Amino acid sequence: QVQLVESGGGLVQAGGSLRLSCAASGRTFSSYVMGWFRQAPGKEREFVAAITWSGGITYSGDSAKGRFTISRDNAKNTVYLQMNSLEPEDTAVYYCASSPRLHQPIRTTSFGSWGQGTQVTVSS
Repeated sequence: QVQLVESGGGLVQAGGSLRLSCAASGRTFSSYVMGWFRQAPGKEREFVAAITWSGGITYSGDSAKGRFTISRDNAKNTVYLQMNSLEPEDTAVYYCASSPRLHQPIRTTSFGSWGQGTQVTVSS
């Protein structure tokens, strides 16, 4: 298991940008596929983006395509989510998660470790 801590959330105006970070504990960070998910009030948690162990392949959910970019720095045990052109509909708690394997389609049930989440609020 890996311990995950998200940061970087906050309040931003529509059209703005934020970069979320997720710091992982342990020395085996590169052994995990990392993902970002989000959950808005009253809605199910949804897939945002994922990245493979070395960062060579990324996957994006429909809400992220063309606007959000996932990346990772294995030397820093950190995964990032760069979010551009934010919209009020992007308001949610954003979670990072880890999985030793890549399961497709990518679902919340594929990931075993989760952070506590970071709130992103986009004002119109």
